Parts: sequence; C-alpha cells; structure tokens
Amino acid sequence: MTTPDDRRRFADRRDAGRALAAELRAYAGRPDVLVLALPRGGVPVAYQIAEALAAPLDLFLVRKLGTPGHEELAMGALASGGVRVLNDDVVQWYRIPEAVIDAVAAREQQELERRELAYREGRAPAPIAGRIVILVDDGLATGSTMRAAVEAVRQRQPAKVIVAVPVGSPETCRDFRAIADEVVCARMPEPFSAVGQWYGDFSQTSDEEVRELLRDHLRLVSPESANRHDGA
Repeated sequence: MTTPDDRRRFADRRDAGRALAAELRAYAGRPDVLVLALPRGGVPVAYQIAEALAAPLDLFLVRKLGTPGHEELAMGALASGGVRVLNDDVVQWYRIPEAVIDAVAAREQQELERRELAYREGRAPAPIAGRIVILVDDGLATGSTMRAAVEAVRQRQPAKVIVAVPVGSPETCRDFRAIADEVVCARMPEPFSAVGQWYGDFSQTSDEEVRELLRDHLRLVSPESANRHDGA
C-alpha cells in the first residue's frame, strides 16, 4: 500500500541518499560492508550511505543496452566483468537480431571501459569476495541495469548482496527479492511512471562530480592514500 511518505519527492540525490542510509543503519560500522554505486546517478546517493555507515565506497559500472530506435527502452545491460543480461520480452517483441545486440553491446563495452579509466584514476577496484555488498542506484524502473550488476557481483562471491534504492517501481522491487539477499526500496509509490518524477532536482550527474565524490570519500576514510593520489 502506498503511504503519504511514498508520494513525497526527494530534493535531490543526496537527500535521497540520506533517507536511504536511515533504512540501512543496521549495517553501520561493520568492517565487512562495501557500498557499490552504479554510476553516474547512483554515486551521490551511495556517497551519503557510505558516510553514514562508515563503510568504503566504490563503483560498479553497468551500461544499459538501448533498443535500436527506442534508445530509452532497455533491451538489456552490460556490467563490469563482461556480464550481459538481456530483457527477453523486449528482444522478442521487437525481434532484435543477435548481430544487432552484439553491435550495441560492443559500443557500450567501450564506454564502460572509458568510464572505468576516467572514474578510478588509477585506483584498483575494491575486493568483493566475502563482503556484504550494498548495490546502490538512484532508482529502479525496469531494473535491467541493476539486474546485470547483481549477476556480475554474484560471480565474485560476496557474502551477501543488498539492492538499495531511494525509490522504485513496486513490481520491480518485489521481483528483486528473488535475485538479491535483501532489497531496500525506501519508497514504492503507485502509480509509478519514472524515477525522475520523484526528485525535485534530477539533473544529470557529471563525470567530474563522480570523481570528486570518490576523492572526497577517500580523503575521509584514508587521508594518507588521498594525499599520495593528490600528489601523484
């Protein structure tokens, strides 16, 4: 059932992150927790969570595979590690040939690799094996990108996978209970049309904002490492 709180919009992604952090406070201070943000929009949200939980923050890159001619509609997604997830309903409805899917995936793989280099600035990915991983995005609509992230993270043998978003489609949030160990959707309004509808400011997160948030978090959790990076 939709509550009055479900109808309230978040001011911006940072406001949403603070609200979501409150839902995850049981994980505060645990040394085995790792917060992984889906760039770009998930990073400002995840930053607030990592700060509140005193947990390390890293990225997990996922790229949507847009349907040719309907680019906003996801026919699947590509995640770090070469994991590809397809939305079979979309692929069958639009009769998308495998060669077309491969071509789109190859293009998105190049962008994924570009972002890995641009955002990490030489830092190695955080280890996942044996940790409680909290995967964060700014919302769940169809869930194709988050589904790819969950499958890719599973391959790295975490202790637990938690999907956490400030707002999501009630149906999608329910569906994720079958593939994640825990799902935290702070708000599940009905009717649900688009993630951006539930934010006052849903302007695009820039590459530079992603880099700056990662640097800022690194300064807080490891000042010596940040100083070495800044002086490099």
